Amino acid sequence: MIASIPKSKQLILFDGVCNLCNSSVLYVIKNDTKNQFLFAPLQSEIGQEIINAFNIDVLQTDSILLFDPKAHRIYSKSTAALRIAKQLKFPNTLMSIFFIVPTGIRNWIYDFIARNRYKWFGKKDACMIPTPELQAKFMA
Repeated sequence: MIASIPKSKQLILFDGVCNLCNSSVLYVIKNDTKNQFLFAPLQSEIGQEIINAFNIDVLQTDSILLFDPKAHRIYSKSTAALRIAKQLKFPNTLMSIFFIVPTGIRNWIYDFIARNRYKWFGKKDACMIPTPELQAKFMA
């Protein structure tokens, strides 16, 4: 299934039951003017396949992953978020300035938000179901 991801796209894996994550996905869709991203919940079949292929500990990284099929590389936490923002329309591209902050510091902030995301933003009982208009951007 990993091989079915077009090399011209990148796949964002997100926590499908997290309200913050779902809102972030909709924000990326709205600002992805070059149509560079596809999406799948971490809980999906392709999400689980990528997690297993890259031996990702979901207890350590459970909210966002960015898979680049061209480089066959996975990015996580703040690096994934910044790489995504860098590819969105202006002014989102300005977020890449935070790459100068050491990864450990960026990920500490990221982890703090990730740990509290359900408490602050809530949680759904099931993964988001995309509208018919957005269906083509999602993989199962």
